[in-house]
Amino acid sequence: MEQNLSSYRIFYAVANTENISRAAKELYISQPAISKSIQKLEENLGVKLFERSSRGVTLTPEGELLYTHVKSAFETLSLGEDRLRRSIALGVGNLTIGASATLCKYVLLPYLKDFIKKYPHINISIACHSTHQTLKLLEDGRLDIGLIGEPHTMRNIGFYPLRNIEDIFVATRNYLHILKMRGVERRQLLQNATLLLLDRENMTRQYIDRYFQENHIVAQDMIEVSNMDLLIEMSKISLGVGSVIRDFVQNELKAGALVEIPLEIPLQKREIGFAYKKIGKMSKALKQFIAFYEAY
Repeated sequence: MEQNLSSYRIFYAVANTENISRAAKELYISQPAISKSIQKLEENLGVKLFERSSRGVTLTPEGELLYTHVKSAFETLSLGEDRLRRSIALGVGNLTIGASATLCKYVLLPYLKDFIKKYPHINISIACHSTHQTLKLLEDGRLDIGLIGEPHTMRNIGFYPLRNIEDIFVATRNYLHILKMRGVERRQLLQNATLLLLDRENMTRQYIDRYFQENHIVAQDMIEVSNMDLLIEMSKISLGVGSVIRDFVQNELKAGALVEIPLEIPLQKREIGFAYKKIGKMSKALKQFIAFYEAY
């Protein structure tokens, strides 16, 4: 835009009032200043914008064309100001939350249900990524907060624990019976079963890999998938032994659709919670979210 906004504001006021005197009163500036601004705008654009007469001014065809766009621009600005005032009055804010698909379904959504009841005017966006990706997006400032497993190194990341989760291995009775018929002993079950695991970028998978390494368990056969819901369904059709989180298969365990495989050395429980970048200014919506989960 070659002209400054004040020139178009004056043009807009004169076009609306069709009178330089009335436009001057509306804008609280002198009539000579109005006339000078219009004259300069016409010179810069190389066209005549108004026809002058004793009764006032009217737009030329060129002025009408410019007015159409200027009117739209100022109406958009007014609409933006109105929405901003309403947002401030209602406490409207924006919050972008990152979480894995599994944590989103089983932990975040039930939690958000209560948060939304208290803060209905906060606009929430959810980005489903692995914990590793969520942490990177937090550090880059592309997320406000993330629901993740507690990371080993947090640098500038604040972490508020919500609850413990417990990793277990499950399978159907039928699949375990097949392994038994093959002569597989229970203590060698993980080494000889088809293991159903999350992909290697997932923090849960990395935790399982460390457990295998520390306990000298070498997997012979495995299937990798991107989300735990798929692992659970694959386990239920006797495709193998699934590495899952206990809380997320409670119904299947109670119904007998899956059975837990006891381990000689149990997996230690882990913490999940909300992580956010400690450096930088927090939005009002993020402060409200943090205060809410601290009191949850």
